[in-house]
Amino acid sequence: MRECARLALRLGPLLTVLASAQAMADPVPVPAMSGPLSANANPTKFDAGPLGKIYVTGAATGIAQWQDHISPGDDKTLADVTNGQIFVQKTDGVFQFFIQAGIYSLPDLGLPYVRATDTTKNLYGALPQAFVKIAPNADFSVLVGELPTLIGAEYTFSFENMNVERGLLWNQETAVSRGVQLNYAHGPLSVSASLNDGFFSGHYNWISASIGYTIDKANSVTLVGGGNVSHTAHSSAATPLLQNNGEIYNLIFTHTAGPWIVQPYVQYTRVHREPALGIDRGASTYGAALLLSYAVTKELHLAGRAEYITSSGSRGGTSPSLLYGPGSSAWSVTFTPTYQKGIFFVRGEASHVGASEITPGFGFGKSFNRKSQDRLLAEAGFLF
Repeated sequence: MRECARLALRLGPLLTVLASAQAMADPVPVPAMSGPLSANANPTKFDAGPLGKIYVTGAATGIAQWQDHISPGDDKTLADVTNGQIFVQKTDGVFQFFIQAGIYSLPDLGLPYVRATDTTKNLYGALPQAFVKIAPNADFSVLVGELPTLIGAEYTFSFENMNVERGLLWNQETAVSRGVQLNYAHGPLSVSASLNDGFFSGHYNWISASIGYTIDKANSVTLVGGGNVSHTAHSSAATPLLQNNGEIYNLIFTHTAGPWIVQPYVQYTRVHREPALGIDRGASTYGAALLLSYAVTKELHLAGRAEYITSSGSRGGTSPSLLYGPGSSAWSVTFTPTYQKGIFFVRGEASHVGASEITPGFGFGKSFNRKSQDRLLAEAGFLF
């Protein structure tokens, strides 16, 4: 009965892929983009005979970055590829598909930068997302394959988001999962449910689900949750042992009107005590974030993010570390001006992360005891 109750709790909070009015107008539905960047308005299209219309698009982008309080093995200044990817998809009819292939890095607040070659090799490979979609009617569809997560308000790849770097809350979330997903949407209501392998573990013991409701043309709300229903000992760069054996919930509100996109959300995560996996005590995090984007002109946008997250336990305690040691907390601010003309874009970014109650050895800097990190970076490229 206790396990049934835990399963019911994990299934309780149910996402819809968040879509702004701009994203809804994009000619191809994936990769999803929250703005201010937008997909090529005239994507390359081929007549594939019995398959129908096939779209081929892509992202070719690079980054230059400076940061302080670097960890051993990281670089104070660097330049790298953030995306060298091709997207092939069929978007109509009963049978549809999406294939994403190439190289990528995932710039991320509060963690060392990992170069694109290592990110691609150690995380999701050169085919990070690929799925088939069966859509018998306009309301219902089934997706099978390597899927974008239902969790969170930020997408995985840099060009999809308001900011170049993912945030502190994103660090607790799944990104790409293998599995099957059911979608239903009618009127203002949309529901998705997925059986998947969570943090790319290869064990299909995660259930994720979401409910989205469009209040009016400017406002929507989404409730999303996911978690594992059995233990998984597997651990890798893509599969953190603690988070993969836990659960996560988001409540996300989106306001899109005129030049503004305003998106506040809250997040709760929980890792349960699992002595068989070496997790002798449970732990949790609470977080909140605000994402903003303002269109100064058609080409120029200003975006920002502010967030705060805290973890359970006490400094120096024996609780698992989900942040910068047990009982630690962190906050961040990020500012990202963006210019896009046609398929070309360039954007700069300034970010600051501050942490408190860190455990020595879990912080920033060469000795892992600094409490803050600043970054300046620029990303530029083409969305073709």
